[in-house]
Amino acid sequence: MISLSPAATREVLRLKSKQNHPHLLFRLGVQKGGCCDWSYTMGFDHQRQSSDVVYQFPEIDIVIASENLKYLENLTIDYSEDLMGGGFRFQNPNASQSCSCSYSFVPQT
Repeated sequence: MISLSPAATREVLRLKSKQNHPHLLFRLGVQKGGCCDWSYTMGFDHQRQSSDVVYQFPEIDIVIASENLKYLENLTIDYSEDLMGGGFRFQNPNASQSCSCSYSFVPQT
């Protein structure tokens, strides 16, 4: 399961509304790189792949490629604003270490 805080939900919906396409999917993934070992990727997509796992929320469908699921299962996404600006925050139980910015992590072995 993936969890979105109310603040993260509002921000994803705000960003989605700027795309002028009501049926966009919110794609969440990981890629090699970043301060630690892996970094999170987020974006909007028009299509889902046959191997995607879909999490449905009111007004938002989150899709994750099945090969990324081991890194993202039980992830909680929050969004907060501070004096330096706003940003998504990730709480990942599959990470043995995270960067201070929370955008990069080392997976548990």
